[in-house]
Amino acid sequence: TVEGAKKISPISVGEKFKLVEGSAFDPYEFGIVGFLAGIGQATKDTPSWGQGMKGYGIRYAADFGDQVIGNFMVGAVLPSVFRQDPRYFQSGKGSFLHRAGYALSRIILTRGDSGRTQFNISEIAGNGMAAAISNSYHPAADRTLVETGQTLGTQIGVDAFGYELKEFWPDIRRKVFRKK
Repeated sequence: TVEGAKKISPISVGEKFKLVEGSAFDPYEFGIVGFLAGIGQATKDTPSWGQGMKGYGIRYAADFGDQVIGNFMVGAVLPSVFRQDPRYFQSGKGSFLHRAGYALSRIILTRGDSGRTQFNISEIAGNGMAAAISNSYHPAADRTLVETGQTLGTQIGVDAFGYELKEFWPDIRRKVFRKK
């Protein structure tokens, strides 16, 4: 998250990959993956994986794979190809609704390496590619257009939630953990 920066320099391809590499094993990622695997377990998603710890473990591994592949596609591979900046640029101004709307808009809009706002092809196509790749480790019965679409929707939803956290977490952190 970039907070209140006045002058922003583009980052190199190597820096884009390093950024994603560092965040791929962030505690937030493990929590989100655990939550998603729990939902899959509770709804008996992919019944062939079974229930119990074994079924949960398989779901966790698959969801972790989805998350990491999606992060690399959205945050490094496609931003490098399309010259887009994968960092989140916090608005930090305006009402709660304005800021929440701004964060949500980052799914569709992003900053290019040029500094100009553009369509976020990295987000949409990157998660689409990740959803398609996930078919390689999901059971054949789940390799349908609907299932792939659901994976894409989940990935975009997780990213939207993440953008909301990135918008408001710096404020929460300052208020809750302020130094006395």
